[in-house]
Amino acid sequence: MRRDRARFSLLAASSVVTVLTLAACGGGNASTTSSAGNGAKPIVVGISLPLTGQFSADGIATEHGYELWQSDVNAKGGLLGRPVQLKIVNDDSNPNTVTKDYTTLITVDHVDLTLAPFSTLLTASAQPVAEKYHYALAAGSATGPAVFSQPDPYFFSVSVPDATEMQPFASWVASLPAGKKPATAAYPMVSDPFADPPVKATETYLSQHGVHTVYATDPKKAVTPNATDSNLTPIANAVAAAHPELVVLGTVDVPSLLAFVKAFQAKNFTPKIMIASSGPDQGEEFLHHIGGSNAAQAIMVPDGWYGGEQNALSHVMVQDYIAKFGGTTNDINADVAEAYSAGETLAAAIQAKGTLNNTTIADYLHHHTVQTVQGAATFNALGENTDAQHQAFIFQWQDSQFLQVLPTHPGPAALALKPNWG
Repeated sequence: MRRDRARFSLLAASSVVTVLTLAACGGGNASTTSSAGNGAKPIVVGISLPLTGQFSADGIATEHGYELWQSDVNAKGGLLGRPVQLKIVNDDSNPNTVTKDYTTLITVDHVDLTLAPFSTLLTASAQPVAEKYHYALAAGSATGPAVFSQPDPYFFSVSVPDATEMQPFASWVASLPAGKKPATAAYPMVSDPFADPPVKATETYLSQHGVHTVYATDPKKAVTPNATDSNLTPIANAVAAAHPELVVLGTVDVPSLLAFVKAFQAKNFTPKIMIASSGPDQGEEFLHHIGGSNAAQAIMVPDGWYGGEQNALSHVMVQDYIAKFGGTTNDINADVAEAYSAGETLAAAIQAKGTLNNTTIADYLHHHTVQTVQGAATFNALGENTDAQHQAFIFQWQDSQFLQVLPTHPGPAALALKPNWG
C-alpha cells in the first residue's frame, strides 16, 4: 500500500544487498547495486529513499522492491543489452533532502533514469525536480492528491489512488440490508496526505447512501501524530462518546491506530464495523502491539496488492523475492510490489521504444498500457493509473489471519463483524 507511515520496523535491514558503498550524495549514504556483468556500460537509476527516520521500515521495503526488480531485469540480460545499476541515497524521511537528492542525482551524477521515493509526502518533493529536468518519474507508493494537483507529463503513479482505495468497503457497507447496515458512522483522522483522502471519500459516499455522520474530523483541525500519539486520545474519546456503529479511521501507522483502540477500550466502546487507512497491514508488528488476535479481530484495511493475488507476473515476483530475501509470501510488504511495479513501468517503455530518452519514455507511457505485478497501468495527464480502480482490495484480520474479504469475487473470505477488544 502507498503509505506515509511506519514507526515500527517491518523488514530487516540486514537483507539489503549492497555491492558497493559510495560517497554520500544529497542527504545520506549512497549505494550502487548491480548484478549483470556483460561488460556493457550500466544503466544507472537514481533513487532517494527514507532508509532512516519516520518512514524507514517502508523505505527498506521499497528498497527491496527496487533491488528485486533490478535483479530480475539483469537476470534476463538487462535493458537494451546493458545491466541496470541502482544508485540509492538516504533522505532520512525528509522532503527537503529529497529535493536536494534528485537535483544531485540528475545534475551531478547524471543518472540515466529516476524512480520515486516512498510515499506521497516525499515524492511530492521529487516530482518538480524530475519535471524540471525532463526525467520520467515512476512511483509505486505516491498516490495522494498532492502528486495529482496538476498535469505532469513526466510523472506516473502505478498504484491505487488514495481517494478510491476504500471504495470496495464503502460499496459493501452501502449494499448491506436493513438491520445490518450501520445507521451511524464516525470519521476521525490524523493530519496526513495519505490517510485523509480515503476517509473523506468514504464519508461522502456513505452519507449519500443513508449512513448518518455523528463525528468527522475537520481537516483544518486535524492533528499530526506525535511521539506518543497522546494528542489523538481526545479525538478518540469524542468518537466513543458519539457511539457510532461504524468507525473509519484515518491513521498512518500502528502507533496512531493503537492510540484510538486504547482510548476506545478505556471507554468500553466497540463499533460494529471498523476500518483503518493504515496500521492493520503491518502484519506481526500490528498483532504484537495491539495485543494479539482477539484485539485485532475483524479490523479492516485497504491495500493494492497481496501475495496471493492471481496475477502471473506477481506470482513470479513472489517466488523471486523468497529466493532472494527468504521468508514466506505473507512476509512480503505491498511496498515491495509497488516499487517493483514502478521499475516495470519504466522498463516497458524502454523496451518498447529502444531508448533511454526520458521524453520518449514519458510520451510512450501516456499513450500505452503496461503490465505490472499489480495489474495493468494506463496513465492519464495527471499521472494517475486509471486501471487501478480495479486493483483495490480490502483485508481483514480473522483469527490471526490477514485475509482478503473485498471485493467479494473471486472467492475471498467471508467478512467478520465487530472488533473483539472489549
